[in-house]
Amino acid sequence: MAVAEAAPPAGRSRLHRLGVVIPAGVVAFVALACFAGPLLLPVPAPVGGNVLESYLPAFSPGHLLGTDPNGNDILSRILHGGRSSLTVAVAVNVLGLVVGGTLGALSGAVGGVTDTVIMRLLDVLIAFPSLVLTLAVAQSLGPSQVNTILALAFFSVPAFARISRAATLRLRELPFMAAAGLCGTPGSRILLRHIAPNIAPQLITFGMLGMGIVIVIEGALSFLGLGIPPPAPSWGNMIAQGQQSLSATPMLVVWPSAVLFVTVLAFNLLGENLRSRWSER
Repeated sequence: MAVAEAAPPAGRSRLHRLGVVIPAGVVAFVALACFAGPLLLPVPAPVGGNVLESYLPAFSPGHLLGTDPNGNDILSRILHGGRSSLTVAVAVNVLGLVVGGTLGALSGAVGGVTDTVIMRLLDVLIAFPSLVLTLAVAQSLGPSQVNTILALAFFSVPAFARISRAATLRLRELPFMAAAGLCGTPGSRILLRHIAPNIAPQLITFGMLGMGIVIVIEGALSFLGLGIPPPAPSWGNMIAQGQQSLSATPMLVVWPSAVLFVTVLAFNLLGENLRSRWSER
């Protein structure tokens, strides 16, 4: 006679829900502010400011967070910079999930020579230090948003593929997978109907964690001049610009750094709490 699993305590379940809802709310708020804020709020354009209004302090008329050395509105640049940073993070993780997840699932499901070839190719990428490889690719392609996405995709595809392959190998041991094979189900149908839905939670969880990682790396690339080039704003190049006058106007660095920190923390907490919640099912 099977013993029913005990339900988690109500308090613990409530904490898990809050652990997902709160960071998800922060992420949604940041995304909404960055993508809809410039359309709904009376903020100036992020570039082309009046140099006569440079270095205005926070709460100046028409400039809630002040202005930068070029007279550009800091709030506007943070919101538009968030668009760039979040777009890069989403694009990189979608590429990693689709390409890496497909390669990993195919490798784990088929096995044999296919598994060996795919994994050895990924091992070659993993053998290089990730940040060094990303810097090299960004340097060779040149600074732009598209090139930043392509450079960071090299960082994400092998990681997604590893997770996808490991999850697929575990699924292969389960009875329903063997039954699907014995029934003559085509391999493509097994991948789409049986493997993909079961490994999706793990890939999505890793994607949430990966969002924070990509935002930080994109910020580092932009800080080094290898990411999104000025005058287009991103959180990284705003921090790079602000550090030139850090002692005189520290808020030029504090504002974008604070938004970057909160966003990355929210993605990390969301990913970790999703992982904990799904692992208990």
